[in-house]
Amino acid sequence: MLLNINPDLHIDDIKINFDTESLWILNIAIGIIMFGVALGITIDDFKRLLKNPKIVLVGAFSQFFLLPALTFLFIVLIKPHPSFALGMMIIAACPGGNISNFYSKMAGGNAALSVSLTALATLVSIVMTPFNLQFWGSLYEPTNAILKTVELNPFELFKLVSLILGIPLTAGMLVNHYHPTMAQKMEKILKPFSMMVFVALILIAFSNNLDIFTSYIHHVLFLVIIHNIGAFIIGYFTAKSFGLNLQDAKTISMETGIQNGGLGLLLIFGFFDGLGGMALLAAFWGIWDVFSGMVLATYWGRNKKE
Repeated sequence: MLLNINPDLHIDDIKINFDTESLWILNIAIGIIMFGVALGITIDDFKRLLKNPKIVLVGAFSQFFLLPALTFLFIVLIKPHPSFALGMMIIAACPGGNISNFYSKMAGGNAALSVSLTALATLVSIVMTPFNLQFWGSLYEPTNAILKTVELNPFELFKLVSLILGIPLTAGMLVNHYHPTMAQKMEKILKPFSMMVFVALILIAFSNNLDIFTSYIHHVLFLVIIHNIGAFIIGYFTAKSFGLNLQDAKTISMETGIQNGGLGLLLIFGFFDGLGGMALLAAFWGIWDVFSGMVLATYWGRNKKE
């Protein structure tokens, strides 16, 4: 990853060039991550959700409606740089990250519900991710100005999300259905391996641009941390306000707070030419929510009885 910048360049004019090889690795890593997640998903997971539609509605409301809406209000209130604002919107529009399943189990949440919601969110995001990005981005004038300069083809956006999420999800579920024993063995290897590749890719990118990272990270540090903490809080208290138990509230909190930063990066490089502020924010989110989710899951895991 190369970053072309001069000291006087405005943050919104920074362009991050993600070379073809790195972009392919990122695509493959996310595809493997989703395939690994799908290896633990069955048709019964969807049937389980249908038996309890309230949880489905609360989870979908928290992740695909409340989080993007409150992200928009937060942006209007603090007025960050336009590319940072659009980066926050694209993160809020993405489905939950794959490690939410692991963290939910670690936190003493409802592991079966977490897997079910991840599967549902992946399917729903094929439509809702493009919609939320376009809808909320268009309502805020500074981000709308960026969208107007980009040929954001809704069909191409839908196609990319479908390829990255839909195909691996389907393939993983098929393997699990016809070869469940093999799926369990593959899942144990693929999920940690693919996650390490993804994190390593971001860390290498940062190390190659250490000067830029140290010069601009303070701009996104506050935004990402507050946004992420807010997402956890939104998920938890939304679940509690609808009368769900503590176990389910932990799960929906994880599903809302752990967003798929890798997908966000792919959309940024695929449709926004690696716009500096967006890419910097999404990349830091991809690292930060791994850390914050682990801290929260560890805390909850040690206080399961509470």
